[in-house]
Amino acid sequence: MISLLFQGQIVLFLVILFAIVLSLSFHEFGHAAMARLLGDDTAERMGRLTLNPVAHIDPMGLLLVATVGFGYARPVPFTASKLKPAWGSAAVAFAGPAMNLLIALLAANLLAWGVRSGGFAVGEGAYTMLFYLAHINILLMLFNLIPLGPLDGHYILPWLLPRDLGRRYQNLNARYGVQLFLVLILLSVAGVPIFHYLLALSDKILPWLILV
Repeated sequence: MISLLFQGQIVLFLVILFAIVLSLSFHEFGHAAMARLLGDDTAERMGRLTLNPVAHIDPMGLLLVATVGFGYARPVPFTASKLKPAWGSAAVAFAGPAMNLLIALLAANLLAWGVRSGGFAVGEGAYTMLFYLAHINILLMLFNLIPLGPLDGHYILPWLLPRDLGRRYQNLNARYGVQLFLVLILLSVAGVPIFHYLLALSDKILPWLILV
């Protein structure tokens, strides 16, 4: 990301930064909205049931986004015991990636419509914004579904496994998940193509989202 500034591509840097911040904010709002829907008002009482990026963005996470193009937002808190269904934690976790999928769906179809209609009346900026919104949100969805460390996938996977296996997974993730997650991030920042398959998968998914 920061290399764009050194290359003089200030507008592109700002577009990508805005797209990431917007996507992270919608992701966290999805968590908060689902928790409230299922009976837990913890996030709402803490001011997290909002699309305002100020409520969701973590300063260090934003700094990482601006420098290496990869960062994080403040996790939305929820109280599992207040959630009405037993699978409430999984639903709250899934709501974040689902929100990213929705944004990617909208952006991809607006992009396709704009191209097929002969261009964007508001200029090239709309094309660039929609392009990055679609790709960034698919990547956020896929990344957060990884069942490792603090990512959303670690709440979802136990409900997809047999009960005993799910408990074993939870114990292992509680002990080693964060460490493994940090190792993956450090390797990725160091240039090892850890998330190459996520990028390839996102490229394959996007065409299937276009309905227009």
